[in-house]
This record gives sequence, structure tokens and C-alpha cells, in this order.
Amino acid sequence: MSSGFSDGKIVHYRLVLHCNLLPVWFYLSNEKYVAMMKRIFSMRVLMIALVALLTACSASRAGWDPADKANAERTIGKFKKNAPSLERFFSKAYGYVVFPDIYKGGFMVIGGGHGKGVVYRQGMPIGRSTVTLVNVGPQLGGQAFSEIIFFKDQAALANFTKGNFELSAQAGVVIVQTGMATNTDYSDGVAVFAMPNAGIMGEATIGGQKFSFKPGQ
Repeated sequence: MSSGFSDGKIVHYRLVLHCNLLPVWFYLSNEKYVAMMKRIFSMRVLMIALVALLTACSASRAGWDPADKANAERTIGKFKKNAPSLERFFSKAYGYVVFPDIYKGGFMVIGGGHGKGVVYRQGMPIGRSTVTLVNVGPQLGGQAFSEIIFFKDQAALANFTKGNFELSAQAGVVIVQTGMATNTDYSDGVAVFAMPNAGIMGEATIGGQKFSFKPGQ
């Protein structure tokens, strides 16, 4: 009687052991499931790394550097030299914001970037701005580029200086090249031009850009 009971326990334990291992064996043998879990894990790691990178960039660039205005002036000169036709925007726009360097990077389907700039009204600096980019879509490599956004009239500039300004996903950007001429006009009161500093700019849209504004120098 006792030996039969012991044998029953042994059989019972063996059944439990095999039943508990069954799901593990099934999932490990399912290559599609394992591959999917690896992709999900990789995406989470990339997202965490991107958020950390943007936070670090934002913290390191939060202060107002006196050299920022000088960098903005050099950037204006660079745009005018490479595209003299932009003079009409500089002379007629009510205001504009100049970002000497926007750093953007990405891998797989997640990308982001950050930069800081100077805001002008009728040719005079009135404050500073930061831009943050978060894009979802095919991404590869990194870019560094300058950007100038022109505001056609007072209302367009006022809309920007309210803070939390965003460019829609449909907003277009003109890539400035040496000797180019452009007949580009404003869209919703703004016109955007960019010039690559490093990397290749292959995008024709600038959606996903969010801006802040702080008055004064």
C-alpha cells in the first residue's frame, strides 16, 4: 500500500514537471514568437536611449550662451552667401528664428533631435528658442543642419512667441544648396529653409518639430 502511494507521488510529480515545461518548450520552439519578442525588446531599448539622449541634450543646452547670437549671425551670412535669393525673406519678413545647429539621429523607426536658436523681430534679436524633434518612420544615421524659419507678419511671429509652437507633418522645408534660386512663398505665414552641416538631408518634410520661446537675451 505504501509503495503504491509512493509510486503514485512519483508519477504525479513527473506529470507536473512535464506540464510545467510544456509552455516553455512550446514558446522556445516557436521561432516567430522569439523573433517578435526580440524586436519588441529592441524597440523599448531604443526608445529609452532616445529619451535619455534628448533629455541630456536639452539639459546641456538650456542656458543662454553669449556666443549664440554670434553663431546665429554667422548662420545668416552662410544662408545669404549660398542662396542670395533669400535676401527678400530677410528684408521683408516681420521676423525669423535662426538655429545654427540642429542635431538629429535615428535608427530603424525612431529618430529625434535638438537645437537652440535666436529669434529676431524686424532684424533685432528678441529672445531665444529651442527645438525638439521626435519622428517615427524609417530612420538611419545622423544629421546636423542649420534651419531658419521666416514669419511673414506680426501675427505669424506672435503665434510662435506664445510658446509650444509646432510645425505640422505637412510643413515643407527647402534644402538650401550653393547658388540656388527659389521662388518659394509662405505657407500659413511661415517659410522654412534648412542647410546640411553634416550628413545627407533626404527629407522633404519637417513634421514633428516642437519649439519653445523665451524673451530677452
